Amino acid sequence: MKNILILGGTTEARQLAGKLAARAGLSVTLSLAGRTENPAAQGVPIRIGGFGGADGLAAYLQETITDLLIDATHPYAAQISANAAEAARRSDVPIVALRRPGWMPAEGDRWTLVDTVAGAVKALGSAPRHVFLALGRQEVTAFEAAPQHHYLIRSVDPVEPRLGVPDATYLLARGPFLESDENALLRQHHIDVVVSKNSGGEATYGKIAAARALGTEVVMIRRPALPEVASAETVEALAVMVDHLLEPAAERGV
Repeated sequence: MKNILILGGTTEARQLAGKLAARAGLSVTLSLAGRTENPAAQGVPIRIGGFGGADGLAAYLQETITDLLIDATHPYAAQISANAAEAARRSDVPIVALRRPGWMPAEGDRWTLVDTVAGAVKALGSAPRHVFLALGRQEVTAFEAAPQHHYLIRSVDPVEPRLGVPDATYLLARGPFLESDENALLRQHHIDVVVSKNSGGEATYGKIAAARALGTEVVMIRRPALPEVASAETVEALAVMVDHLLEPAAERGV
């Protein structure tokens, strides 16, 4: 039996866990950071919470005799990815990453690119605007520095405490989000600008397509740098990599 630990929190992580768990000879555990209060059903054994940095994760990999570590975290979970790469090195456990491609601007897009959430706050400007914050609840506090704007804030879990701004509307929802619904949302709230991370994938692309159709500006936060490890862009491609990594050396022709 081969033990696989998947660092998850994304739709692809859940899909990959189910795909691998269905195969004979594989024992799959999916680890979630615990930032979402009520995560979607995962279909495999899960553990919730941090490991205590690279040291803690390395110890866990050794204690559980893990044969393969898979980093399938969100593209913006840079610290977790860095810890995973370092822990794999220290414990001599192979690591692969599932990294979905980022979105690319298309004709008609009005993107303002920034490197940080603080940069996104600054990019909104001083004049009051109707702003759709399509970010995780951990990041929205930064926008208290710009209280002149009217905010629509969407998150999976409630933002608590609420922002110290005069005008904010809160919406609880979990993707995927259709373009038609996002279009109606932007029009209903008279949105001037969408603030988004370049998460990639289809589940949350609807707001980007809707903004393009309406001519609405998007303040896009660039992706952080991630450690260089073997990676694939899709669940299917990564599953093939797993097969290759875990099959006996003789069968690989080594």
